[in-house]
Amino acid sequence: MTRNRIEKHPVLAVPEIKEVPFYWNKTKLSARKNEMISSALFANDIKIFGLHHKDGSAQGIFCANGQCAQCTVIANGIPVKACMTRVTENMIVESVEGLPRLPDVDDIPPISDIEHLTTDVLIIGGGPAGLSAALQLEEHGVNAIMVDDKDALGGKLVLQTHKFFGSVEDSYAGMRGMDIGKMLADKVEAAAHIAVWKNSTALYVFDDKKVGILKDGVYKIVTPKVILNAAGAREKFLRFKGNSLSGVYGAGAFQTLVNRDLIKPTERLFIIGGGNVGIIAGYHALQAGIQVVGLAEALPLCGGYRVHEDKLKRFGVPIYTSHSIMSANGTQSVESVTIAQIDDTFTPIAGTNKTFACDTILIAVGLEPVGEFAQEAQTAGIRVFSAGDAAEIAEASSAMFNGKITGLNIVQHFKPEVPPIPDDWFQKADILKSHPGPVQELVPPSNEDGVFPIMHCKQEIPCNPCSTVCPEHCITMKGDPIKGMPVFDGECKGCMKCLTICPGLSITLVDFRKDKDYPTVFLPYEVGNVPVAKKDTIQCVDVDGNPLGQFTVLGAKATKDSDRTLIVRVKVPKAIAKKVVGFTIQDQAVYDKLTEKIPLDHIRDEEVVCLCERVTAGEIRDLVKKGITDMNQIKALTRAGMGPCGYKTCENLMMQIFRAEQIAAEDIVKNVRRPLFIEVPLGKFANGGES
Repeated sequence: MTRNRIEKHPVLAVPEIKEVPFYWNKTKLSARKNEMISSALFANDIKIFGLHHKDGSAQGIFCANGQCAQCTVIANGIPVKACMTRVTENMIVESVEGLPRLPDVDDIPPISDIEHLTTDVLIIGGGPAGLSAALQLEEHGVNAIMVDDKDALGGKLVLQTHKFFGSVEDSYAGMRGMDIGKMLADKVEAAAHIAVWKNSTALYVFDDKKVGILKDGVYKIVTPKVILNAAGAREKFLRFKGNSLSGVYGAGAFQTLVNRDLIKPTERLFIIGGGNVGIIAGYHALQAGIQVVGLAEALPLCGGYRVHEDKLKRFGVPIYTSHSIMSANGTQSVESVTIAQIDDTFTPIAGTNKTFACDTILIAVGLEPVGEFAQEAQTAGIRVFSAGDAAEIAEASSAMFNGKITGLNIVQHFKPEVPPIPDDWFQKADILKSHPGPVQELVPPSNEDGVFPIMHCKQEIPCNPCSTVCPEHCITMKGDPIKGMPVFDGECKGCMKCLTICPGLSITLVDFRKDKDYPTVFLPYEVGNVPVAKKDTIQCVDVDGNPLGQFTVLGAKATKDSDRTLIVRVKVPKAIAKKVVGFTIQDQAVYDKLTEKIPLDHIRDEEVVCLCERVTAGEIRDLVKKGITDMNQIKALTRAGMGPCGYKTCENLMMQIFRAEQIAAEDIVKNVRRPLFIEVPLGKFANGGES
């Protein structure tokens, strides 16, 4: 079978890890020691983990975060989530064909006492917000327990290979997300007042003000005085024909496979959603040597930072705005995707269908806060704070700074004598979470001698590392010191620090000193899986990806301060020197145009709403048309929301059907939240985790 390992990456280290044998449906395979079963299967080109009990459809990875059960397999006779269970030597892993059979219980272990603990603060989530808040608690001597379900702290920072935007002073702008995550995690794990519980899951906040936690497989009960919900966000999903095929999953799952586990899960990827999450995932795919066939965004403009979008365009990724997905096509797995142009009412326009061959469709259409912990804490009467995406969806740079503010708010809850938070903190917080400004026209500098940087930033976003790093203080921010537009004015020495620190790779250096007619242009580059070397010919492009001509590379190497960013040198005519921003690395995919009629009703009956129970939009819509607007009744009749994910995915999709049927929000009865947010074997509550 094909080995889908990433053996070389421009940013990530690829460690040598001992391999161990395991068995998949009686076939002996090889896995890296301690990797997740799902990653081991993907590495061996196995992407279908079983067949659904209702309709026999293929099941594979979906969230890669333990929130659903799409990746369930049988490991040594026990049904487990493949994305959360590690491979052990000679483990016997089997696909799930229908409903898994529960294992026989031969010996009933004795019931043992469950450990009860108390703490000042329980922090749920060890991502950017939780870590930043914890450091404030440590600084002021407030005791806390931090709970995180992964084996490493950092949350989504662990998955981010790109350099961060924001403020250098307040959110480490210019550092790579994974490096920020490790730095913060190391500080928290060394803290005297913070107990870190990794591989631990908060299960529920009970009415008696206690929180059930599964710590390393052992059930414990914690009674906190305060809860900080920093559990992050979950990805929204979409209804479309074929959305239950294997190969349709979210950006978080994709980044987990690629950037955490160094798996190449796809050859040809199509992205739905033009926010930062989708655009950045596309960039990560290119770094891993994956062809990004295209990206579709329903709005007329992408919602992500323009510098991120421009990076994809320059590399040869077509972006289709005002387009929506019509269908994922295939039998069991994705074989192609069909998109179509939509009008300003989001209605598909006849004759605009485009079908692209691909094997994976990445859904990146927004996030919603994981708010259930805060809601249950409030119901129980526990003082609760929220930070990061669990409070408000924003960039990780914002989550870190807002986590810092929330941490100090918690400190003041225990120690009112602590000085109030400075007003300028709240001003910075507002800037860091602000939306990007309008796109502006680029005006290059007029000089044509010496050496100087060109700023190809079209849009005000929270980002200032270039002005911070310039040793000559020649780059300043026009307007706000964090969100203004960078301006060069002074004498450049050609150190290239601004090139290598820029998160958007949107600064180039033009050098007229050796040749005024054919200056040398210095281009930052981070896609090492498409290598560029001296004497190679590259297709240079402008900021929007428009071709400017083919030119020969003079050299490509990293500088002392480049932090794994290559600097590619190319000599071009002076007429285009200030326009060159990058070069294309892939050809644009050719699409087939279908003649089938596009249904005007964008909610089609066959679209799956509840993936766990395979309940379709048609089934739910029929009940709504009969006057049923109580989600609990719909659940009883169809099982929608009754699956392992606990309606975390389908509730939002059901709300869309209610809106389409013009049901007023006040007439909709939401699902009653059921105890326990994650499935747990019953025996864990009886004996503290013994088998």
